[in-house]
Amino acid sequence: MEQNVFATSQLAQLLTRVAGEQKTRQLFAMIEVDPRLLGPGEARVSRSVLAQAMNMMLFAQNLAAVPEGARYVTEKQAAGEKVLFDHGALRTVDAPRNGALPHGELAFKRILEPLGFAVANVYPLKKLKMTGRAYCHLDLPEVISQFFVSELHVEQFSMNFQIAAERVVHNSRDPLKPEHLSLLAQLSEHHSLSFDDAIILLPALVGCFDVQHEVPHWVDYETLLAESAEMAWISTEGNRFNHATDRVANVIALADDLRSKGYPIKDSVEISGSGAVRQTALRAAMVQRIFLDEKNHPVTRTVPGSFYEFISRDKLPDSKALDLRFDASNAQGIFKMTAAA
Repeated sequence: MEQNVFATSQLAQLLTRVAGEQKTRQLFAMIEVDPRLLGPGEARVSRSVLAQAMNMMLFAQNLAAVPEGARYVTEKQAAGEKVLFDHGALRTVDAPRNGALPHGELAFKRILEPLGFAVANVYPLKKLKMTGRAYCHLDLPEVISQFFVSELHVEQFSMNFQIAAERVVHNSRDPLKPEHLSLLAQLSEHHSLSFDDAIILLPALVGCFDVQHEVPHWVDYETLLAESAEMAWISTEGNRFNHATDRVANVIALADDLRSKGYPIKDSVEISGSGAVRQTALRAAMVQRIFLDEKNHPVTRTVPGSFYEFISRDKLPDSKALDLRFDASNAQGIFKMTAAA
């Protein structure tokens, strides 16, 4: 990033105050940022700038959890290229008892809408007993990365599964305090916040994308895994980014190239019914997580963590606009990246 942009950009100034200068320089070095988001510092921070700051921090958070994704980005930077962040995906649980955390997508609807995002499409993920919602930014839809928020419907599974799922999430915390909810209400009304308020809200927003429940029992994990790899994943990873996605020109050629370099990439590319959206991914990083055994003693097990994805998008027919839609079949295929324990 050029020095003058770093010195004058409100986005850079906001990230520097929250994440530090070194981290901010790293973010700008690896993520492509549209010039429209690099305006000078002003008294108030727009919802677009705040959304971009949050997304950049979440991208880095995902990258830290996926070593092979970090390797890919490092190699891309060495070639003089940056990531075009297309979307991040997260999973939620629609359960009757979810502690202090709003159930399902509502936990994120309350933050995404004030930031300027709106549901563009709803995708039934029937094989997974889930529903996916694509949140696209109203101000800069092709520039600010989308969110694919999936919601798992606990009531559609067996009673044993429902009991295990409730034991996992029934005491979930709400990471947002009343002061944060007040700032979100202001943001929703005015579409901006003061710089000082943005500094307060930004880390709280990033903190929403984490595990909000207590350490799960191993027996519950096994019960969940028998019916839903997705709910088992949620029991250890919570609302963290399931994956972050790089928008690339030719995902099929990239997949072949990465495979030749030994990357653990998906065997096939998922292609939407229209052919306009093509996706593939690196397999999930395997991570060590703590569980409780039958005597409530901590035990460590290796389970699937997050992964890194690639997508290519064509333009809409007779339009210069990108096809920003998703595809339910594609999504269900990509979700399998976390299924192998």
